[in-house]
Amino acid sequence: MTLPTTHVSFPAGAVTGESTVIAVHPLGDGRHAVVTGATPFHPLDHTWPDQPADLGTLTVDGTELAVVDCLTGAVGPDGGTPLVGADIPVRRGDEEWSWLVLHVVDTDPGDLLGRTAVLTVDADRRAALSASHSGCHLLALALNEALAPRWRKDPGRSDALGHPDFDSLAMATSVMDTEASTDTYRLGKSLKKKGFTADATDEFPALADALPALTEAVNARLAAWVAADAPVRIEVPGPELTARRQWHCELPEGGAQIFCGGTHLHHLGELAELRTELRLSEDGTELVAVTRPKRA
Repeated sequence: MTLPTTHVSFPAGAVTGESTVIAVHPLGDGRHAVVTGATPFHPLDHTWPDQPADLGTLTVDGTELAVVDCLTGAVGPDGGTPLVGADIPVRRGDEEWSWLVLHVVDTDPGDLLGRTAVLTVDADRRAALSASHSGCHLLALALNEALAPRWRKDPGRSDALGHPDFDSLAMATSVMDTEASTDTYRLGKSLKKKGFTADATDEFPALADALPALTEAVNARLAAWVAADAPVRIEVPGPELTARRQWHCELPEGGAQIFCGGTHLHHLGELAELRTELRLSEDGTELVAVTRPKRA
């Protein structure tokens, strides 16, 4: 039997739900993947695993199972056991495949097929991850603005506020947890060819020397956005896990949009503070931004 692609409610902020168990698969090491038709759980994305998985519980007929991990799985048109991570041989969203949220439990759940599961996400952990993820996007926009004078030519890609998109063009890794988001940017030859300079010019000092002023500028912009209590929403074309979702934030400078599959705040007033720390790697080839949200 071919399983349907999981419907998800986390884009709207849901942390609870009920759904029928449609499959249970052993994963090895005593763990099992429980698949439901719909879920509020946000799974780890296998292509861009920046936001960790939701954790929580799955309860059936009064028996509570701890969800210790949550993964994205894919099943081919011929059915079979879901593949995860690097074992998935097709692009995310391939329409011939089913894309599943795998609720990982570390015990044998027994016969759950056809039974109704109550799904409950750890709401405090979700809120912390959402704050870090929204903070990551805001950092990107503020950093793009602060670094805009360092572009000697138009790189051909701008962000939603009209600044050269340093974040997108230089991104190496983006990782978040319940405390912060950490974004690492390459400052190599490829970026230089696109027009960015980290060197000193007649207009500004070398990037290494400019970091204190850049950090101050970025944090000032972040503080202004938090104070504005800008609303945030996720636009989705459909309920499927594979739907291409987009983060929207109505900033004072205008609406900002970034394609994103994660979870987010509903408005920036949920933060008491948002600050970043900028530093260069020891060899000077990477810029690292650690952005810490403080929830209100």
